[in-house]
Amino acid sequence: MIDSKVIIITGASSGIGEATAKLLASQGAILMLAARREDRLKKIVQDIESSGGKASFQVTDVTNRQALKDLVDATIQKYDRLDILINNAGLMPLSPIDALKVDEWDQMIDVNIKGVLYAIAAALPVMRKQKKGHIVNLASVAGIKVFPAGAVYCATKFAVRAISEGIRQESNGEIRSTIISPGAVDTELIDHISDKETAEYAGKLYEGAIGSEAVARAILYAVEQPEDVDINEVVIRPTQQEM
Repeated sequence: MIDSKVIIITGASSGIGEATAKLLASQGAILMLAARREDRLKKIVQDIESSGGKASFQVTDVTNRQALKDLVDATIQKYDRLDILINNAGLMPLSPIDALKVDEWDQMIDVNIKGVLYAIAAALPVMRKQKKGHIVNLASVAGIKVFPAGAVYCATKFAVRAISEGIRQESNGEIRSTIISPGAVDTELIDHISDKETAEYAGKLYEGAIGSEAVARAILYAVEQPEDVDINEVVIRPTQQEM
């Protein structure tokens, strides 16, 4: 059960983050939503509250370590605890390595890896003090299989899976760790691909993309388990996806 559990969701302004927020709120969770787009966050909180749910938001850039500490501090100040952290913020500007889009590599490393680590660094001490907590990290099938034009993105998602497994191994029976690895999902991810040929390839791959709500249901399944059950990884793809 997640009724009255306090949950932080990063990247909550659209896509999987938004769908997860609305689903968990409908099940009685208390949410702190984080992203950069204040207008989107305000609208989602209004939607949740108009449906009888409980949610707050804080504008947060996950590449800023202090911003994530402030996010956790604000959550504790408002709700007195933090039960679940969902690291959902991510970027996917795919391109061949030869394209040398180094700035995009840096962005992916900053958001997809360092952003996850900064959130963990902020949340873990709180969870250790509580002697319980649950960290859910959004990885990808790209963290399982490397594909052309995806080397750097795949590397970031392999890293997320490694970090998540490290948390599990070091949990001391206190911290649950879940990796959610989606395939093609209908979100804004492919909108950020600047390489023309790669964008065309991704567009075709994503023609059969599943909705964000499918991933939200997988996250709900993982977090609603009793405390002695740790769902370590869920891989969720469109039925027709080969990769």
